[in-house]
Amino acid sequence: MTSAPQPTDAPADRTLPQLLARNARLHPELPALSWQTAGSEGGWTTLTWSEVHERTRSLAAGYAELGVGRGDHVLLMMANRPEHWLSDLALVRLGAVPVSVYGTAAPEQITHTARNCRARVAVVEGAAQVAVWEPLLTDAGTPLERLVVAEAGAEGGHFAYAALLREPVPEHVAKELDTARPDDPLTVVYTSGTTGEPKGVVLTHRQVMANALALDAVVELPPHVEHICYLPFAHIAERMLGIYLPCHRASHVYLCPDPTGVAAVVRQVRPAQFFGVPRIWEKLSAAVRGVLSLMPAEQRAVIDQAFEVAREHVGHRERGEVPPAELEERYSRVRRDVLLPMLAAGGLDRVTWSASASAPMSADVVRFWAGFGIVIMDAWGLTETTGVATSNSPRLGFRLGSVGRPVEAVEVRIAEDGEILVRGASVFSGYLRSDGSVESALDEDGWLATGDIGRLDEDGYLWLTDRKKEMIITSTGKNVAPSLVENALKEHPLIGQAMVHGDNRSYLVALLVLDAEAAPAWAAAHGVEAAGGTDGLAAHPAVLAEVERAVAAANARLNRSEQVKRYELLSGEWGPATGELTPSLKMRRRVIRDKYADALAGLYRD
Repeated sequence: MTSAPQPTDAPADRTLPQLLARNARLHPELPALSWQTAGSEGGWTTLTWSEVHERTRSLAAGYAELGVGRGDHVLLMMANRPEHWLSDLALVRLGAVPVSVYGTAAPEQITHTARNCRARVAVVEGAAQVAVWEPLLTDAGTPLERLVVAEAGAEGGHFAYAALLREPVPEHVAKELDTARPDDPLTVVYTSGTTGEPKGVVLTHRQVMANALALDAVVELPPHVEHICYLPFAHIAERMLGIYLPCHRASHVYLCPDPTGVAAVVRQVRPAQFFGVPRIWEKLSAAVRGVLSLMPAEQRAVIDQAFEVAREHVGHRERGEVPPAELEERYSRVRRDVLLPMLAAGGLDRVTWSASASAPMSADVVRFWAGFGIVIMDAWGLTETTGVATSNSPRLGFRLGSVGRPVEAVEVRIAEDGEILVRGASVFSGYLRSDGSVESALDEDGWLATGDIGRLDEDGYLWLTDRKKEMIITSTGKNVAPSLVENALKEHPLIGQAMVHGDNRSYLVALLVLDAEAAPAWAAAHGVEAAGGTDGLAAHPAVLAEVERAVAAANARLNRSEQVKRYELLSGEWGPATGELTPSLKMRRRVIRDKYADALAGLYRD
């Protein structure tokens, strides 16, 4: 018999199962999880913390009967639905390690993840996911043995999620539940390296708790605060905000399976906290600006004056100053009479903490929301730091444009070449090897080289200036390895060179260069004649149609965030003599971006 570890007086020693047990004991009737179902007419189904504790216990017994045990990895590919959230916690109670997979992951990435973590069970949403995962059941290189399907009627011969629930729980299973230790793996979160191959970041209960406690020190929120959960659980931000922090805080999670519906959920819930990647804040600001543009000039003038008062008030707070009494009175008045009614229309009138991370926030968007008195607290971190490593704070101070100061769980220093280094209690254990061992990425002193370039100012705020690695981070917070996309595009012989672009943008674009040798050969083979060499071929309808097919074929092999939405075909080859390539024939991305700045900007115009 394995005895369950007892809670200690040290919060950092607590495990997720201990938090669940505490919430069921101290807050049995508090709401824990809510979701909407088809035909509910906007109503919510809710489980209390007591019900969550019982439901995950029954689910854990079902997974145990499928052969899942301590230390086993289990893959989860579902939207933000209760089956995903509850299975995650049930597996942790069993001592297993849940591993969420992006719903947009390409088949090659799914195969790599399944082989790397050696999972024998995967839980998927419905028929579409079953079709993608079924081939792995007969793949000799993949140990996957069984699929569990969440949607009723979509099982197709596989195990139904509803059949997992076991009551009563067998005694031998009950004895094994909730026996996790603080240094046991809690999850593995896959992220892409510069080659585009996903890496499994192993995170322990202790590392997650360290980050949760550090975040609590940065923000002040009402007890049992609401959280709208709409980012994928495969993203470390939603793992922390949507699973681990709610267990730590005994808060209330509202599931939003479709991110495009988050604005409607915000209007219903009126949350006190709201986290959005930059693209979400951009979309919200665009929607509000559209409404403002339709208002009569006299009404708009009143609103603009209120905005200026709010921004002046935010400016004093940013400098650490107490706003003058006269300004405080003006701000209170315009907030009551002008700003709050407008925010209420969008469900943001109760927000006391608003934040963003994953990519730098546009200064224009930050200034826009400051006009409402909402200061978006920008943060920075990696999957490898269990999420947030630095953050601005409404309580401890903020600098708009920075990503804040280090949270209590980490130290930050800048290397001689400007690379940001971190170490501390929430920095990960290492990357998962396919044999189950963990490969550390830390130096002998425990520092992690992040690949980002930045500076610390005299007040300890971190400012990002560049990325040492060439990873693209879109405005929706997705990490994209450009070489992965470029190599897919160059698989067609017509495309000799390619550079993708999309940092801080909502989608990728590409500059493509015709292969100077292959293009004439292809043209001859297909009876295509064009004057002017590659210049003429680059404008020929047949060549353009073939390149369009080549891009579509590459996109079919990539996940959604990696797909190229627009491109421009160039004829002149890049080389060292013209500056686009180094002498060793590596791309000088900044040179190309500067040289073709107008072309790239044009690819983002509607």
